[in-house]
Amino acid sequence: METCTTLASRIQSLECSACGKPHFAFALQRVSECCQMPLLAVYDLHEPLSKASICQADGSMWRYQELLPLLHEENRVSLGEGFTPILNLQNLAARYDLRSLVLKDEGQNPTGSFKARGLSMAISKAKELGVQGCIVPTAGNAGVAMAAYCAKAGMRAVVAMPRHTPQAFRDECYWYGAEVQLIDGLINDCAAWVRQTNANGELLDVSTLKEPYRIEGKKTMGYEIAEQLGWQLPDVILYPAGGGTGLIGIWKAFREMKALGWLDPEVKLPRMVAVQAANCCPLIETYLGRQANSQQYVGQPTIANGLAVPRPLGEPLMLEVLRESQGTALSITDEQMVEGMRELGRLEGLFVAPEGAAVWMAARQLLSTGWLRPDEQILLLNTGSGQKYLENVAGQY
Repeated sequence: METCTTLASRIQSLECSACGKPHFAFALQRVSECCQMPLLAVYDLHEPLSKASICQADGSMWRYQELLPLLHEENRVSLGEGFTPILNLQNLAARYDLRSLVLKDEGQNPTGSFKARGLSMAISKAKELGVQGCIVPTAGNAGVAMAAYCAKAGMRAVVAMPRHTPQAFRDECYWYGAEVQLIDGLINDCAAWVRQTNANGELLDVSTLKEPYRIEGKKTMGYEIAEQLGWQLPDVILYPAGGGTGLIGIWKAFREMKALGWLDPEVKLPRMVAVQAANCCPLIETYLGRQANSQQYVGQPTIANGLAVPRPLGEPLMLEVLRESQGTALSITDEQMVEGMRELGRLEGLFVAPEGAAVWMAARQLLSTGWLRPDEQILLLNTGSGQKYLENVAGQY
């Protein structure tokens, strides 16, 4: 395959998401030293950078290499992730009298979910920084992706997942050679096991937003949305937000493109909608003012495993995206997700993850209340393939 000239990353520093304090970008970092909060990569966006710098020969997320943090191409750990299609949902649009309904299908990534983006970036950077092994608490897809990319990189992989996680996720981790620990409870209980097991820091914990690079892989969804839509943006994006890395990353990409001049000054950024499961909706409770924050929230399992994140570290950043974009947040029941899976399957030939079905059902709900208008362009994010969730939805078709 044709390759592109290697371009240097424009990364300058890492910045505490809470107070803005800069951190050194060229050594191993985890959360910020000052506030123990996520670190965000900062790039040189002032020097001109043309859209022509995008590596058109690379049909993966790495086409935006100058705006990613990897310094040396030989450290890239890739399975071809990214540049997933945006599909036109004409049948559903006709049924609900919508002008434009599209879906970005992240289920077509390696390992079957959008987690491939973040873990490709995190493992690549870990390799560059001399890391020998990684550990992660997971609801399913992140553990699978980490196991695959660690296998590719020749690193040790330790995965902790809830005992009720569908067998498909567990089996795939085993096939990639990962060490798998099954934990009673949800992902926060897995995170507690990881903290105790890895107290000496021997392994790099690549939990959501506990290192600075998974979000950089996830943000490429935002770059792709703009490029694939001819450097225009939809009016509304609905995103299934568990840990929230993708929601935060997409918004980060839009702000970077604005600073670079890649988006016309007249282009309005989309309203962002965070969708959670009714069984586990900490962000919704905080967003609606029913709790100060989610740090004491107790959630329940849901068929959308990726949404069972009761205490997301990125909650303040998610709330900031909703405020800045004039967006909103809502929750969907498991029963509604099954209905959405049926509708997308039977009308569009798409077998989406329950998380992907949740965003469609959220769109229906917002259309019924008038928050969404039928004449707007609506983009749904399906984060994974429904194949892995067969155990969760067995017999419900």
